[in-house]
Amino acid sequence: MTRTELFHTYKSKILQLSNLEEETLKSEDFLLDRDEKKQLDIYYAPFEYINPNAKVVIAGITPGLYQMRQSFEAIRDLKDATDEEALRAVKQRGSFSGPIRKNLVTMLDDLELHHHLGIESSLDLFGSANHLVQNTAVLPYPVFYKGKNYNGSSPDMIRTELFRPYVEGIFAEEMAHLQDALILPMGVNVRRAVELLVERGLLDQERVVSGFPHPSGGNGHRHRIFAENRAAMKRHIAEHFKRHPL
Repeated sequence: MTRTELFHTYKSKILQLSNLEEETLKSEDFLLDRDEKKQLDIYYAPFEYINPNAKVVIAGITPGLYQMRQSFEAIRDLKDATDEEALRAVKQRGSFSGPIRKNLVTMLDDLELHHHLGIESSLDLFGSANHLVQNTAVLPYPVFYKGKNYNGSSPDMIRTELFRPYVEGIFAEEMAHLQDALILPMGVNVRRAVELLVERGLLDQERVVSGFPHPSGGNGHRHRIFAENRAAMKRHIAEHFKRHPL
Protein backbone atom coordinates (compact mmCIF):
# COMPACT_ATOMS: atom_id res chain seq x y z
CA MET A 1 0.00 0.00 0.00
CA THR A 2 1.39 3.41 -0.97
CA ARG A 3 1.55 6.29 1.49
CA THR A 4 -1.28 8.04 -0.40
CA GLU A 5 -3.42 4.93 -0.06
CA LEU A 6 -2.54 4.75 3.65
CA PHE A 7 -3.78 8.29 4.15
CA HIS A 8 -7.06 7.57 2.39
CA THR A 9 -7.50 4.46 4.52
CA TYR A 10 -6.90 6.24 7.82
CA LYS A 11 -8.39 9.68 7.13
CA SER A 12 -11.96 8.53 7.75
CA LYS A 13 -10.91 6.80 10.98
CA ILE A 14 -9.28 10.02 12.22
CA LEU A 15 -12.40 12.05 11.42
CA GLN A 16 -14.63 9.57 13.27
CA LEU A 17 -12.70 9.70 16.56
CA SER A 18 -14.61 10.98 19.59
CA ASN A 19 -11.43 12.18 21.33
CA LEU A 20 -7.66 12.40 20.90
CA GLU A 21 -6.59 10.83 24.19
CA GLU A 22 -3.43 8.72 24.24
CA GLU A 23 -5.28 5.40 24.46
CA THR A 24 -7.39 6.41 21.45
CA LEU A 25 -4.40 7.37 19.32
CA LYS A 26 -2.39 4.30 20.33
CA SER A 27 -5.16 1.85 19.53
CA GLU A 28 -5.24 -1.19 17.27
CA ASP A 29 -7.10 0.93 14.69
CA PHE A 30 -3.89 2.87 13.98
CA LEU A 31 -1.28 0.17 14.61
CA LEU A 32 1.01 -0.31 11.60
CA ASP A 33 3.70 -2.64 12.97
CA ARG A 34 4.67 -4.29 16.20
CA ASP A 35 7.56 -6.30 17.63
CA GLU A 36 6.18 -7.78 20.84
CA LYS A 37 9.52 -9.25 21.89
CA LYS A 38 11.27 -5.87 21.66
CA GLN A 39 8.16 -4.04 22.94
CA LEU A 40 8.08 -1.74 19.91
CA ASP A 41 4.92 -0.32 18.33
CA ILE A 42 4.58 1.82 15.20
CA TYR A 43 1.34 3.74 14.68
CA TYR A 44 -0.06 5.61 11.74
CA ALA A 45 -0.06 9.40 11.63
CA PRO A 46 -0.55 11.55 8.49
CA PHE A 47 3.04 12.62 7.79
CA GLU A 48 3.05 11.86 4.07
CA TYR A 49 3.56 15.36 2.68
CA ILE A 50 6.74 15.91 0.67
CA ASN A 51 7.62 19.51 -0.16
CA PRO A 52 8.91 19.36 -3.76
CA ASN A 53 10.62 22.77 -3.47
CA ALA A 54 12.59 22.05 -0.29
CA LYS A 55 16.23 23.19 -0.32
CA VAL A 56 17.03 21.75 3.10
CA VAL A 57 15.83 18.67 5.00
CA ILE A 58 15.75 18.69 8.81
CA ALA A 59 15.55 15.05 9.88
CA GLY A 60 14.64 13.87 13.36
CA ILE A 61 14.21 10.40 14.84
CA THR A 62 10.45 9.84 14.81
CA PRO A 63 7.30 11.84 15.58
CA GLY A 64 6.30 11.56 19.23
CA LEU A 65 2.88 11.38 20.85
CA TYR A 66 2.59 15.20 20.85
CA GLN A 67 3.25 15.40 17.12
CA MET A 68 0.87 12.50 16.51
CA ARG A 69 -1.94 14.32 18.31
CA GLN A 70 -1.13 17.56 16.47
CA SER A 71 -1.32 15.76 13.14
CA PHE A 72 -4.73 14.27 13.94
CA GLU A 73 -5.99 17.70 15.05
CA ALA A 74 -4.85 19.24 11.77
CA ILE A 75 -6.71 16.65 9.69
CA ARG A 76 -9.87 17.16 11.74
CA ASP A 77 -9.62 20.97 11.57
CA LEU A 78 -9.13 20.81 7.79
CA LYS A 79 -11.60 18.07 7.00
CA ASP A 80 -12.99 20.06 4.06
CA ALA A 81 -9.58 20.95 2.60
CA THR A 82 -7.85 19.06 -0.18
CA ASP A 83 -5.62 16.16 0.85
CA GLU A 84 -2.51 18.14 -0.11
CA GLU A 85 -3.56 21.18 1.94
CA ALA A 86 -4.34 19.07 4.98
CA LEU A 87 -1.12 17.06 4.80
CA ARG A 88 0.95 20.21 4.31
CA ALA A 89 -0.66 21.71 7.41
CA VAL A 90 0.28 18.60 9.40
CA LYS A 91 3.96 19.16 8.55
CA GLN A 92 3.77 22.85 9.49
CA ARG A 93 2.07 22.52 12.87
CA GLY A 94 4.15 20.22 15.01
CA SER A 95 7.61 20.12 13.45
CA PHE A 96 10.31 20.69 16.08
CA SER A 97 7.89 22.70 18.21
CA GLY A 98 8.46 24.02 21.72
CA PRO A 99 11.89 24.75 23.31
CA ILE A 100 13.62 22.41 20.85
CA ARG A 101 12.83 24.85 18.02
CA LYS A 102 14.64 27.73 19.76
CA ASN A 103 17.77 25.60 20.21
CA LEU A 104 17.59 24.40 16.60
CA VAL A 105 17.19 27.91 15.18
CA THR A 106 20.08 29.26 17.28
CA MET A 107 22.43 26.60 15.89
CA LEU A 108 21.22 26.92 12.30
CA ASP A 109 21.66 30.70 12.37
CA ASP A 110 25.15 30.27 13.82
CA LEU A 111 25.93 28.12 10.76
CA GLU A 112 24.54 30.92 8.56
CA LEU A 113 22.04 28.64 6.85
CA HIS A 114 19.60 31.55 6.62
CA HIS A 115 22.06 33.61 4.54
CA HIS A 116 22.31 30.83 1.95
CA LEU A 117 18.52 30.55 1.83
CA GLY A 118 18.00 34.31 1.51
CA ILE A 119 15.94 34.69 4.70
CA GLU A 120 16.36 36.77 7.88
CA SER A 121 16.55 33.83 10.27
CA SER A 122 16.18 30.06 10.23
CA LEU A 123 13.09 30.69 12.36
CA ASP A 124 11.37 31.70 9.10
CA LEU A 125 11.60 28.05 8.00
CA PHE A 126 8.75 27.42 10.43
CA GLY A 127 6.70 30.32 9.04
CA SER A 128 7.01 32.47 5.92
CA ALA A 129 9.85 30.39 4.42
CA ASN A 130 8.28 27.01 5.12
CA HIS A 131 8.37 26.30 1.38
CA LEU A 132 12.17 25.93 1.60
CA VAL A 133 12.25 23.10 4.14
CA GLN A 134 11.18 19.49 4.53
CA ASN A 135 10.82 18.62 8.22
CA THR A 136 10.82 14.86 8.53
CA ALA A 137 12.06 11.81 10.44
CA VAL A 138 14.05 8.72 9.51
CA LEU A 139 11.22 6.73 11.10
CA PRO A 140 8.34 8.66 9.48
CA TYR A 141 5.56 7.26 11.66
CA PRO A 142 5.33 7.47 15.48
CA VAL A 143 7.35 4.76 17.24
CA PHE A 144 6.91 3.80 20.90
CA TYR A 145 9.20 1.64 23.01
CA LYS A 146 7.57 0.16 26.10
CA GLY A 147 4.76 2.64 25.52
CA LYS A 148 7.02 5.71 25.54
CA ASN A 149 8.38 7.86 22.72
CA TYR A 150 11.27 6.00 21.08
CA ASN A 151 14.61 7.81 21.53
CA GLY A 152 16.53 6.27 18.64
CA SER A 153 19.10 4.40 20.70
CA SER A 154 17.37 1.64 22.66
CA PRO A 155 16.94 -0.63 20.81
CA ASP A 156 19.52 0.34 18.19
CA MET A 157 17.75 1.92 15.22
CA ILE A 158 19.86 0.49 12.41
CA ARG A 159 20.02 -3.01 13.92
CA THR A 160 16.29 -3.37 14.46
CA GLU A 161 14.63 -5.35 11.67
CA LEU A 162 11.24 -3.76 12.27
CA PHE A 163 12.66 -0.38 11.24
CA ARG A 164 14.35 -1.45 8.00
CA PRO A 165 11.39 -0.84 5.63
CA TYR A 166 10.90 2.63 7.12
CA VAL A 167 14.53 3.81 7.05
CA GLU A 168 15.68 2.10 3.85
CA GLY A 169 12.29 2.28 2.16
CA ILE A 170 10.02 5.21 3.02
CA PHE A 171 12.66 7.68 4.26
CA ALA A 172 15.14 6.84 1.47
CA GLU A 173 12.39 7.29 -1.14
CA GLU A 174 11.45 10.65 0.39
CA MET A 175 15.07 11.84 0.12
CA ALA A 176 15.22 10.65 -3.51
CA HIS A 177 12.19 12.84 -4.31
CA LEU A 178 14.03 15.87 -2.96
CA GLN A 179 17.12 15.32 -5.13
CA ASP A 180 19.67 18.04 -4.25
CA ALA A 181 18.24 19.24 -0.92
CA LEU A 182 20.80 19.52 1.88
CA ILE A 183 20.15 17.00 4.68
CA LEU A 184 20.69 17.93 8.34
CA PRO A 185 20.40 14.82 10.57
CA MET A 186 19.49 15.79 14.15
CA GLY A 187 21.80 13.88 16.48
CA VAL A 188 24.02 10.84 16.33
CA ASN A 189 21.30 8.21 15.94
CA VAL A 190 19.73 9.95 12.95
CA ARG A 191 23.20 10.54 11.47
CA ARG A 192 24.00 6.81 11.73
CA ALA A 193 20.78 5.92 9.92
CA VAL A 194 21.47 8.46 7.17
CA GLU A 195 25.07 7.28 6.82
CA LEU A 196 23.78 3.73 6.36
CA LEU A 197 21.82 4.96 3.34
CA VAL A 198 24.97 6.63 2.01
CA GLU A 199 26.92 3.37 2.40
CA ARG A 200 24.22 1.51 0.49
CA GLY A 201 24.30 4.00 -2.37
CA LEU A 202 20.85 5.38 -1.62
CA LEU A 203 22.08 8.89 -0.72
CA ASP A 204 24.89 11.15 -1.91
CA GLN A 205 27.35 11.92 0.89
CA GLU A 206 27.67 15.51 -0.36
CA ARG A 207 24.09 16.19 0.69
CA VAL A 208 24.60 15.14 4.32
CA VAL A 209 25.88 17.54 7.01
CA SER A 210 27.57 15.49 9.74
CA GLY A 211 28.08 16.51 13.34
CA PHE A 212 24.87 18.37 14.15
CA PRO A 213 23.74 17.52 17.71
CA HIS A 214 20.15 16.80 18.64
CA PRO A 215 18.71 20.17 19.74
CA SER A 216 16.73 18.78 22.68
CA GLY A 217 17.29 20.60 25.96
CA GLY A 218 17.86 17.17 27.49
CA ASN A 219 20.98 16.70 25.36
CA GLY A 220 23.60 18.03 27.75
CA HIS A 221 26.40 17.47 25.23
CA ARG A 222 24.89 19.53 22.42
CA HIS A 223 26.98 22.69 23.04
CA ARG A 224 30.26 20.76 23.06
CA ILE A 225 29.36 18.68 20.00
CA PHE A 226 28.22 21.74 18.09
CA ALA A 227 31.40 23.67 18.94
CA GLU A 228 33.60 20.75 17.85
CA ASN A 229 31.86 20.41 14.48
CA ARG A 230 30.83 24.03 13.82
CA ALA A 231 33.60 24.99 11.38
CA ALA A 232 33.26 21.81 9.28
CA MET A 233 29.45 22.08 9.15
CA LYS A 234 29.57 25.77 8.22
CA ARG A 235 32.02 25.00 5.40
CA HIS A 236 29.94 22.06 4.17
CA ILE A 237 26.76 24.16 4.01
CA ALA A 238 28.52 26.98 2.13
CA GLU A 239 30.03 24.56 -0.39
CA HIS A 240 26.69 22.83 -0.95
CA PHE A 241 24.90 26.07 -1.83
CA LYS A 242 27.74 27.09 -4.15
CA ARG A 243 27.04 23.91 -6.10
CA HIS A 244 23.26 24.21 -5.76
CA PRO A 245 22.37 27.91 -5.62
CA LEU A 246 18.73 28.91 -5.10
